[in-house]
Amino acid sequence: MALVEIRNLAKVFPLGESIFGGGAKGEVRAVDDVSLEIEAGETLGLVGESGSGKSTLGRLALRLIEPTSGSIRFDGRDLLVASGSDMRRYRRDMQIIFQDPFGSLDPRFRVEDVIAEPLIVHEPMSRSMRRVRTTELLRAVGLDESAAQRFPHEFSGGQRQRIGIARALALKPKFIVADEPVSALDVSVGAQIVNLLAQLQREFGLTYLFISHSMPVVRYLATRIAVMYRGKIVEVGSTTEITEEPKHAYSRSLLEATPEIAV
Repeated sequence: MALVEIRNLAKVFPLGESIFGGGAKGEVRAVDDVSLEIEAGETLGLVGESGSGKSTLGRLALRLIEPTSGSIRFDGRDLLVASGSDMRRYRRDMQIIFQDPFGSLDPRFRVEDVIAEPLIVHEPMSRSMRRVRTTELLRAVGLDESAAQRFPHEFSGGQRQRIGIARALALKPKFIVADEPVSALDVSVGAQIVNLLAQLQREFGLTYLFISHSMPVVRYLATRIAVMYRGKIVEVGSTTEITEEPKHAYSRSLLEATPEIAV
């Protein structure tokens, strides 16, 4: 059974009120009748240009935003009928790594508190135990334990993204949505983060939905690839199938548009 099952998922955003009255001007179908499965332990790469609906689909998969229609099942549970208390329990197993390592960390918090925040909310433990767990997480993402007492602005972009990854790992999740986690970083630092994610997957048995506009990045990390265009999935297949024999013209254009990166 798939860990994540998405069926006929759609998200429609209204464009706003007309200046002449009469209700909304129109609507945007950000996600349009999407069906996907993600197997436990795999990385599904979701690739497409900006505005294709990738990030919206990632947030829908975690029920961070509510869909217009369709269904989402996680580990056999129907997320759309789950109560608030049920979703609180499920969220331990579902986490997100955000695109922007500068905007996704609270600048008022020390790194220790940034990483420990999910533990405070979901897993009551003593402060000393949280410090031990924070130290373990910092080491897991390649940072020294001394980082715990510093503030996010004292770190580079790549280091901040490592902090964001540590926070996502705090509750030992099964499933992580990585929403363009390297697009705000330079190529060499981004390659280091991609390698770190691959290492953490092997170490902790993680399942990823890895969102990117770069086919070469996805090709390195993903088990399978789904290509998204204007809110729809236009092609899904193994990494080899999509990168060596793409059937859709849009898949071919993505392959040709981005240079290789060294990883």
